[in-house]
Amino acid sequence: MIPISDSCGSSLPRWLRTLDAERLRAVLDARTDAVRPPEPCTLGELAERLQRPGAVARTLPRLPLPCLQVSEALAALGNPVSREQLAGLLGTDGDGLEATLRTLADHALVWPGPTAGELHMATALGDAWETPLGLGPGLRELLSARTSEELRKITTTLGLAAGARKQERLGAVLAHHGDPGRLRTLIDSAPARSRELLERRSGMENTPPLIMYSSAPRADSSERWLLDRALLVGDPYGYAPARMPAEVALTLRGPDWHAPFDPVPPQPALVEVGAAVEREAAAAATSFIGQAAALLSECAARPLGVLKSGGVGARELARVGKAVQCEETVVRVVLESAYTAGLLAYEGKALLVTEAYDAWAGEDPAGRYVALAEAWWRLGLTPSGSRDEDGKALPAVVRNPSCAGCLAARHGLLAAAAALPEGHGVRDSAELGALVTWQRPFADGLPHDATPFAGMIREAELLGVLARGALSPLGAALFHDDSAALYERAGRLLPGAVAKARAGADLTAVVTGVPTAGLAELLDALAEREERGTASVWRFTPASLRRALDGGRTPEEIEAGLCDAVEGPLPQPLTYLIADAARRHGHVRLAPAACVIHSDDTALIAEIAVHRGLTGLGLRRLAPTVLVCRTSLPDALGALRAEGYAPAAETDDGTVRVERSARPRASGAPSPPSHPPLPLPRQQRAAEGHAPEAPAAGPGLAARLLAAPDHAPHPDPTRGIPYRTDTEEILDGWAKALTLTDVRQLAHAIDNGEPVTIEYIAASGNRTIRTVSELDFEPPHLYAYCHLRGDDRVFTLSHIQSVLPV
Repeated sequence: MIPISDSCGSSLPRWLRTLDAERLRAVLDARTDAVRPPEPCTLGELAERLQRPGAVARTLPRLPLPCLQVSEALAALGNPVSREQLAGLLGTDGDGLEATLRTLADHALVWPGPTAGELHMATALGDAWETPLGLGPGLRELLSARTSEELRKITTTLGLAAGARKQERLGAVLAHHGDPGRLRTLIDSAPARSRELLERRSGMENTPPLIMYSSAPRADSSERWLLDRALLVGDPYGYAPARMPAEVALTLRGPDWHAPFDPVPPQPALVEVGAAVEREAAAAATSFIGQAAALLSECAARPLGVLKSGGVGARELARVGKAVQCEETVVRVVLESAYTAGLLAYEGKALLVTEAYDAWAGEDPAGRYVALAEAWWRLGLTPSGSRDEDGKALPAVVRNPSCAGCLAARHGLLAAAAALPEGHGVRDSAELGALVTWQRPFADGLPHDATPFAGMIREAELLGVLARGALSPLGAALFHDDSAALYERAGRLLPGAVAKARAGADLTAVVTGVPTAGLAELLDALAEREERGTASVWRFTPASLRRALDGGRTPEEIEAGLCDAVEGPLPQPLTYLIADAARRHGHVRLAPAACVIHSDDTALIAEIAVHRGLTGLGLRRLAPTVLVCRTSLPDALGALRAEGYAPAAETDDGTVRVERSARPRASGAPSPPSHPPLPLPRQQRAAEGHAPEAPAAGPGLAARLLAAPDHAPHPDPTRGIPYRTDTEEILDGWAKALTLTDVRQLAHAIDNGEPVTIEYIAASGNRTIRTVSELDFEPPHLYAYCHLRGDDRVFTLSHIQSVLPV
């Protein structure tokens, strides 16, 4: 096991030691990835976690545009760099730069050095750009591989007084070229052809050559002049063209050129919104949850078909959208959110509701909303993305890997809205797209968006997260990941479930608001739903009541159920309709014999026998009250009903067969969160590849780290320094490539059954990044479920190079 060094390759531990508890707490809150269990025990271990390449790579997408611009400028200048150099390159020295540096310091990506005005950055941050600002490597990096004799020739040509040691000669060249005035004078003194070559090569630095030569072409006299003075630096092995140092390229761009820096976000036109935000958000959320309830009810009654290639196709989406009168965007958002919340699951070749759906349907509107809204918030895709770049329709609920750019877009949208002045919203919600680009430069839009992030903005407005171009109270709670506040605000803004309907003499039942699950189920069983939304309308028809009678309900049960569900007495036309449907129901009976139709009404039997629409059944009259049929019972039953009759099927013993619709449910699906939503169980998060909830830094962690020694002693039982766990001790003997921090992280994941991400060298020699769970180990192997391969895998402990929390 590799112990944690004093500096972890940087001055970060020393800077962390200079912070007070409150300032260190700000760093821990911004970088929760560094305090996941097991908590770091020293500032050295914390610094190592903060500077891991994977941890830095995960932090960058959460930063706004100016932080990335400053980071790229620092990467171009090298490490360390003075604040004056940075301000000169960016062309600013105002509050915007100070605020940006403060944000980067809060994320432990850039921090002040021991020398006044000196800035240091995490090594992994500098490696994030291959050619920062379109510049090549710095002079120090290019000359570090040159021999002392080669450096002597350069200093002699430049007329510099340098010592006999390599570092002295290198320092002399760096000091000379680090002075913009002296470097400009040297460039101006170049021969015309050399100067022309230099300017031509400076334009190539933005697009470095991709073709590597087997041997570099011989330098002509004009290039030789530049090589002798380190204005170009050749490849020490002669296999690649000469490179231009970043210092030279910056000098050629001139003193008026500055790196891009936009510390102030775009300023859209604002309007005062006041209380209208809450009203519109409440109306949108109420409509959305009503449509979601209707859509999932349709899925419960008729599971969605799945394409052979996976997902729900455009034709099936159109069918279910037409059935519940929802536009395609709403259908996609509801299905994707419900699938993520565990209300839908794949079972064979269909997408079915789960047992969790029944619990969700019994919730009040606030509880239903919270489950779907939080699922939408953590979606790794943009549901409204219905077409690809070529205009081809895309299926929904496709089990693809999570898209980091889509998550960044969603979080950036809410971050942009949260940054608006209180009580104000943008005049045109489309202008939020430019703010998203500033808040999250890594965000991905949809190829068919007419304006940037139009699809994401539309989704947020559908859920009531945005209203009037401003962040609603629901959106604010969602943005701060406050489940309790989200449920409280949803309960305040959304009306409670309505348990009573108003029945009219026109044979309709109207429910204003979201009906309770019991009321909706009753009315769906007895009537046809005509309208959905903030108000739902059902219409009673002979066919709908016949369906209820087929389901085993008696006329008395139908009337009793409606009396309990309707305000006031039942309208007389409705009671007459129920009585008429009950009187006609069962007059014609079908016996399974392939089959027999019989009735006490001889006139009715005679009518059926000669009905033109029923000639295909092959009817033959055996008696005045009996017909024999060559068609199977289900087909004959359907044909009679299609012609307006109300037959009833019989069982073998002559009783009326009850036709109850099946309620298919998927098995083994996760349960949706209750109110307030609880996090998924640890085993379930691991099985689905979800990251554990990032814990906020404990109130005493900052103080404990500041009080701890600079580095933890390396465990050594022979000297009385024990390992924390037996798992750590065993891993220490086999995972030789891991640091103490990595061993602790892996041991904690094994002991607590949590997933981790590992960097692994496969048998082929390739480095891969894998998320693994269900960990068990028997040295020299680690047994785990690999989410990259979707199968159980065996890993050699000595091939694991690093460990990160999921």
